[in-house]
Amino acid sequence: MTADLKSIIDDFAFLDDWEDRYRYVIELGRSLPDLPEEKRTADNKVQGCASQVWLVSHVAESGADPVLTFEGESDAHIVRGLVAIVLAVYSGHRASEIARTDAIEVFSKIGLVEHLSTQRANGLRSMVKRIREEAAAHLQAA
Repeated sequence: MTADLKSIIDDFAFLDDWEDRYRYVIELGRSLPDLPEEKRTADNKVQGCASQVWLVSHVAESGADPVLTFEGESDAHIVRGLVAIVLAVYSGHRASEIARTDAIEVFSKIGLVEHLSTQRANGLRSMVKRIREEAAAHLQAA
């Protein structure tokens, strides 16, 4: 079960030390359910990530503005935690909300973006871009 976004933001506000924050990100990644092997496909792999990252989207409620849920995983501990935060931002929301929400702003708010390596920050942007593009595609298809 993934943590909800408000809890994550509150927990980051409570943690002063960057080592503690990194440990928390890793802990979030550990709480992320494993993605079944059959979902770790080339189509589900996020391009632009140095680590291997897979994202799978599901339409939870169809219609003109569907509700989308996401599963994800990475083979790297920190990145897996970043995936958990991205899923907390987007999963379970309407496509229109996802399309206009930039998770990078959330990462900036909790002070995490400036502490990511360039490769991790680029990978994070690739995950966010992919999820927002999928939401936009669902809106166009409706």
